[in-house]
Amino acid sequence: MTPNAASGPSRRKFLASTAVATAAVAGGMPLLSACGGGSDGGSRDGTTSGKDAKKLLPAYVAGNVVTPDIPSKNGSAVGFTSKLDLADLKTSVPKKLGKGGKVTIMSPFWGSPPKEDNAYYKAMNDLIGVDVVWQNQDGNTYDQKLGAVLASSEVPDVVVVPGWNMTGKIPSAIIGKFADLGPYLSGDAVKDFPNLAAIPTDAWQRSIFGGKLRGLPMPSSYVTGIVPLYRQDIFEKEGYEVPRSCDEFMALAKEATSAKAKRWACLDMKWTAFNAFGVLSGNEKSLGWNQVDGKLIYRIETDEYLEALEWTRKLFAAGVVHPDAKLGKSNAADPGPKFAAGEFLIYNQDSSQWWSRTAEQATQNPEFKIWGMDIFGHDGGDPTLWAQNPAGIFAFVNKKASESVIRDVLAIANVTAAPYGTKEYMATNYGVEGTHYAVKDGVPTKTDQGNIDVMNAYVMVASPAATIAHPDFPEVAKGQVEWQQRMGAFTRKPTFYGMQVTEPARYTNLSNDFEQLEDDVVRGRKKISDVQQAVSDWKSKGGDKLRDWYKKLLDENGTAAS
Repeated sequence: MTPNAASGPSRRKFLASTAVATAAVAGGMPLLSACGGGSDGGSRDGTTSGKDAKKLLPAYVAGNVVTPDIPSKNGSAVGFTSKLDLADLKTSVPKKLGKGGKVTIMSPFWGSPPKEDNAYYKAMNDLIGVDVVWQNQDGNTYDQKLGAVLASSEVPDVVVVPGWNMTGKIPSAIIGKFADLGPYLSGDAVKDFPNLAAIPTDAWQRSIFGGKLRGLPMPSSYVTGIVPLYRQDIFEKEGYEVPRSCDEFMALAKEATSAKAKRWACLDMKWTAFNAFGVLSGNEKSLGWNQVDGKLIYRIETDEYLEALEWTRKLFAAGVVHPDAKLGKSNAADPGPKFAAGEFLIYNQDSSQWWSRTAEQATQNPEFKIWGMDIFGHDGGDPTLWAQNPAGIFAFVNKKASESVIRDVLAIANVTAAPYGTKEYMATNYGVEGTHYAVKDGVPTKTDQGNIDVMNAYVMVASPAATIAHPDFPEVAKGQVEWQQRMGAFTRKPTFYGMQVTEPARYTNLSNDFEQLEDDVVRGRKKISDVQQAVSDWKSKGGDKLRDWYKKLLDENGTAAS
């Protein structure tokens, strides 16, 4: 998966790993169409924002149970760098809010689901006061199962829907099949569930579908998750300086590359180029639009888009890109082994790899050090970065559910949204001490049983505000959060930031071919003029009409950006 495709950054692989326990990251994905399904009064196309949204949003009440080592700043996650001490864990849910009812939850699952009566599920159900029955489905084929279930009359009490699965008729089904949680969460009502009240307002804004507050969100930082990762140890050994412009990057790349020595500077740097040149996000279609001087402009229409592709093409033409990237599409193959071997020194990927690569190499390659390079403006000035959406995975409640079931679901979410440093967080993410994990030298480590039982289940219902905590590598956690804070200072929110936009079905596939065209251009198989022609075709085949549709949306709803 790639950050500019309709499947998002490496979210599925990320959630499938135990990394989800220490760094909840989620990116919004496009609602590609709305057609058919349901009989709810909500709008099938469009969005809800401005004054209409304000009436629906829960009151924000910052949590005070735990104080992070590094507070959020400029849209960053909160950070924890301390060793974990079980004796210091706080309690964020002092009494069970569940009333003992039974709740069925369907959710994507990567790996082999554990047995239904496992110790993790039992402990969590006892903590919450609800009997949760999991209907785990293969995450790799979840879209197919999701479509079939939502088209049937047998919908579970709760259904988790990742943003990358919101295609086809799914957005319409969400509006038609799932409950309005507003009566339980809007305004001060959310204060009955303090951990949900501490979820940032932007994430709740993203949970409005068809004019109603329907989703329980997994919040994330709005700062770009794509980091130029580099071999800091080799940079220090060779005396390389971290580049601060595109020209400096090119000069470094040429100096560092020696095909004879089987070393190249980088992989495909297209995603970093988009950031360096200030190109609007390709992570979600609505984020690709921005109003400039009263006119809505789409990302592919900008000079910056073409300039970023041309600079990336020059890297390939200069021979500084690893041959694997020349052959493949973007960064599809796992870059880990060859990065660890020093075959290339820089690549861009989801920030979660900053920690995972560090952990992989800690024992076998102690000199290895990966770090995140600050994104530079192409000309050496400050970059112009664009915000990602603040939530992209949601849990929905069946609209036929009784009030008691809805309250039991919210009791579940209030536990799973507990902040890092609480007993509820440890239970949700690690399970039962002694059975599922042990703490040694302040670092929780899962047992074999923990790796079987405690996977991506309860964490999918709702999550706390974006959090980065690596007690095994606190310097990485600090580095990640501070990187987000520095980049957040240069991050702007585009016109449709935070809105749950559902484009009309007729525009679904309008820009689907651009990613392949980008990859062909940077590899020299196509020319910039081919992109210009594709943009012209995009306009005539519906792009200009889509612009009018978005303009009407903007005129009616206003903007959530600031």
